[in-house]
Amino acid sequence: MRALDFDKYIRVIDDFPKPGISFKDITTLLKDGEAYRAAVDAIVEQVRESQPDLIVGPEARGFLLGAPVAYALGIGFVPVRKPGKLPGKTVSETYELEYGSDTLEVHADAIQPGQRIAIVDDLLATGGTTSATARLIEKTGAQVVGMSFLIELGFLEGRKRLEGYEVFSLIKY
Repeated sequence: MRALDFDKYIRVIDDFPKPGISFKDITTLLKDGEAYRAAVDAIVEQVRESQPDLIVGPEARGFLLGAPVAYALGIGFVPVRKPGKLPGKTVSETYELEYGSDTLEVHADAIQPGQRIAIVDDLLATGGTTSATARLIEKTGAQVVGMSFLIELGFLEGRKRLEGYEVFSLIKY
């Protein structure tokens, strides 16, 4: 497969969801079979190097990339959800947002101590969700061996919040 300029498949919508925000819409990449496959394949090749036991994807767009990456690697996928979405016993992590807080959960039996975990998500912005996901994984006794993103908004400096982790981004703004 030929190399793709992934940036051209991302639609930018100015002033969404509020004035001053330049939203990076990945649905235009997802609907293009060649671009979606190439993006997943590129993330798979990067993630493969860290030899994870599982892929973890934060709700909800992390599912769209994390699940096919796990499938391609022949390993399991574990969703990280908002509170109240998982039916069994959960482990949770609450984190601060600019205005308030949020919580993430994972099934208590989904990740075992000592497992090697790669986090895959669509976007690295401020790093808050990913940092909370990493803490959640570490609460289970597992090790975060890498974090991979389709897009990184470098001007928000989320990578600084993830210092100490291996971070990969396919597209950087």
